[in-house]
Amino acid sequence: MSFERACALSDVPTDEALAVTVGAYDVAVARNGDEVYALQDLCSHAAVSLSEGEVADCSVECWLHGSRFDLRTGKPTGLPATEPVATFPVEVREGPDGPSVYVDTTTTLNGVTPS
Repeated sequence: MSFERACALSDVPTDEALAVTVGAYDVAVARNGDEVYALQDLCSHAAVSLSEGEVADCSVECWLHGSRFDLRTGKPTGLPATEPVATFPVEVREGPDGPSVYVDTTTTLNGVTPS
């Protein structure tokens, strides 16, 4: 695995995602309780940044048309989106400046190829 530091854990809000670039991809980093998730920051229905949407109930909402995507699987939980978005492995590591989020964009957890 090839993890890269994406951000400080303290930078990730509890009610929305944080847009970061890791490797060649724009990634939305989101929290659900103590868990941290990373998914491609691009709605599968329209070319819209998911990091601009609200995070609640372990999903992120696409602000444009209202589709929600499960943070764990990348699968849409409501129309109009029907295709999942790529989800990436995440590690939270302690460092000298506090915990940081590391993401590996060389592989996906759900088999979806990032676009």
